[in-house]
Amino acid sequence: MGDRRLQVFHTVARLLSFTKAAEALHMTQPAVTFQVRQLEEHFDTRLFDRTHNRIGLTEAGRRVYEYAERISRLYQEMDGAVRELTGDAGGTLLIGASNTIAEYMLPALLGDFKAGHPEVGIRLRVSNTDAVVAMVEDNEVDLGVVEAPVPNRGLVVELCRVDELVAVTAPGHPLAGKGRVAVTELLDYPYIAREEGSGTREVVQEYLRAAGVASSGVNTVMELGSPEAVKGAVEAGMGVAVLSRTTIQKELRLGTLVAIPLDPPLERPFSFVHQKQKFRLRAMADLLNFASNYCSMHQRAG
Repeated sequence: MGDRRLQVFHTVARLLSFTKAAEALHMTQPAVTFQVRQLEEHFDTRLFDRTHNRIGLTEAGRRVYEYAERISRLYQEMDGAVRELTGDAGGTLLIGASNTIAEYMLPALLGDFKAGHPEVGIRLRVSNTDAVVAMVEDNEVDLGVVEAPVPNRGLVVELCRVDELVAVTAPGHPLAGKGRVAVTELLDYPYIAREEGSGTREVVQEYLRAAGVASSGVNTVMELGSPEAVKGAVEAGMGVAVLSRTTIQKELRLGTLVAIPLDPPLERPFSFVHQKQKFRLRAMADLLNFASNYCSMHQRAG
């Protein structure tokens, strides 16, 4: 959107969180608050009801949000219409990817794509799954690649491959020799989790809920912001974790970590996500076709 105040308000209203909006917009929380207050001063009314632990839209806020949604869609249509007129096989694609995918899947995929499409520029933004979905919703990237289910039905979600998550321990851990492990048995030990907003964390939390495990029953000793940090803590014997098997191939070969399948198994999608209304550059269509073939081939190989 052209009006930064309206863009910031729209993101806060959609997420109902100043903190999550700041992460999605790559701004500080005070800067987000300042932009919203400026918009409230412009309309001379409060747009949010604020309490100590939650926010909600006022009647005026709901009305502004309705218009902000329409304005956002018009900007997307304008952007798409111009791209359709000027689009060719070249251009620059903006891609948002969650940490696990950016570190372990995209380098090979994008490298192979660039080898056959040297005229296409690619810019990659890396964040957690929540932030990547927000980037797609706000039209900040052309394509998102995420590692958890996407609840927004207004977006197009295309499955790339299914990823297995496994229990991970140090080689000398009591669980290291087991063929399978139930999550209740795993949580008898200190647990190392990913940070809030991580796709891995969301999938694991849903798995725990389905197993009847309350969050209070998890002895979380650390919350870390990347798979590499989690692996390092597990290798140091500080606890157990649940990670994508994709992320631990090197450590399994070196023998520094042990992977134990969960019982029942835990899987999640790696998916491409983009706007329904977004007109595509030809380069984006070429990338999606290439990625679909790439994922299909590597899913069979895995």
